[in-house]
Amino acid sequence: MASVIKETQSIKEAVTLINGIDVNKFSRLISRIIQKLHLKGERTFSKEEEQKLQTALSLNKPSLNLVLETSAFILEQAVYHNIKPASLQQQLQAIHVNPDKADVFSQTWSTSGPELVDQLKRNIFAPKKLDFVGWQLNLQMAQSNQARLTSPSAILQLGLHNEESEVQENVFVEFNHQELLEFYNKLEIVQGQLDSLT
Repeated sequence: MASVIKETQSIKEAVTLINGIDVNKFSRLISRIIQKLHLKGERTFSKEEEQKLQTALSLNKPSLNLVLETSAFILEQAVYHNIKPASLQQQLQAIHVNPDKADVFSQTWSTSGPELVDQLKRNIFAPKKLDFVGWQLNLQMAQSNQARLTSPSAILQLGLHNEESEVQENVFVEFNHQELLEFYNKLEIVQGQLDSLT
């Protein structure tokens, strides 16, 4: 398998810092990162914990951030490319990660990787889910300047449920005949693409 972790300048700096961390402390650090990796928008460590980490690891704030971000990036690449633990270890050693630290990544990935992949599969990309669709037809029969006017329209009510905040929201959309036909045709295309994937 081709290497998915490229040795950029930032990675080189992070590897130097990672190699200088005690292996037991690094093992606990990686375990915590992989436990929180599936949570979008949530910090792995609180600000207080990061301050304690700076002291415990003898790193300044930018160096600690580089270690945390690079470690998370490596694990994200392992998820995205579904890398085997042995391959991950080889790729890390190829970018000069010490064998003991590469082994920590590999072991952590081996034990916690499948659960992380499962959690990420269950995550939704859109925070709102369609719960119900209601509809109503309207027919405008006349206007003050036109005696015989028929202008049909449809109003769709989309009941959206926010998965994160548990809030129900209603969205109303009004279509004339042409707009509704275009919307229907687009839904048919989406349905065809979904059918081709299953």
